[in-house]
Amino acid sequence: MAKKVIDLRSIEIKRGFLFFLGLFFFLFPSQNWYSIVQANEQPSPIQETDLELPPVADYPVNFTGIQAPWLTARSVIVIDRDSAVVLLAKNEQTQLLPASTVKLMTALIAQENYPLDEVLRVEEVSQLGQDMKLFEGEMITVESLLYGVLVASANDAALLLAQHYPGGNKAFVKKMNERAQELSLKKTYFADPTGLDVDQENNLLLDSSYSTALDLARLAVEVLKREPLKEMVATKEVVVTDTSGKIKHPLYNINQLLFWLPGMKGVKTGWTEEAGECLVGYVEREDRGIITVVLGSEDRFGETAKLVDWTFTNHRWEKITPPNQPLSLTHN
Repeated sequence: MAKKVIDLRSIEIKRGFLFFLGLFFFLFPSQNWYSIVQANEQPSPIQETDLELPPVADYPVNFTGIQAPWLTARSVIVIDRDSAVVLLAKNEQTQLLPASTVKLMTALIAQENYPLDEVLRVEEVSQLGQDMKLFEGEMITVESLLYGVLVASANDAALLLAQHYPGGNKAFVKKMNERAQELSLKKTYFADPTGLDVDQENNLLLDSSYSTALDLARLAVEVLKREPLKEMVATKEVVVTDTSGKIKHPLYNINQLLFWLPGMKGVKTGWTEEAGECLVGYVEREDRGIITVVLGSEDRFGETAKLVDWTFTNHRWEKITPPNQPLSLTHN
């Protein structure tokens, strides 16, 4: 019995020794866990540098206070080219039928995936409203077809470009939608490369494209970055031919504003009975540029002209001067 008591005391002494030893190392000032978690974060050193920021675009300001004219269009937007400032917006994120403004994406996909001088063969002729009257068996370049799409809004040209894409029309439309997501056109969906919303018997299609004024303005910005496409959307009329030069296709731009509105540089018209009159426009005046979109209008040309005149008559572009101080950078 006495031996058992002695053993218990020995164990208690050992436990007490180990406890005080552990406490000593825990509190001793060194790189132990306690000292690390209690360390105070030191502020990062700040160093000044002469890094130059890019110039800030001039900011459009309505200096007259005159409001925009009343329009019949269901959706409208006016955006300044350089600053991306929205000058006017009406239902700009409402999803509507875009009609042939869809062909802006059709042209963009074709330009990004085909060489302009690539030759395509017309396998079959499709009679779908507006066209450039391609002939079966005709050999024609991608560049000529793009003129057909963007100048004459030719459905047969749009379909031919889609059909020759790897995987055919279905893969082409899939690429259109993927590109839309890449460009953050979040409220846009493409069902086909033409923008048609009825079939050949004039029955409404169950699957139709839709977009918004804001998304179409963003798409126009991307198209205008491509020099070949920028030139095409501003072309009033042109004659393209097949590769032999024997078959001629006179093309006339549907955008009437190219012929009489000062500074008009394109971009794309659209119309169906269901969609109404649509127009994505781009106008340059005195080194300023604006993008306009009207969807579901009763007078797309007249209303776009009113928007352009209102913008340039009632706005001036003011410079924004950043503070003249060196930029401070923190180094961790």
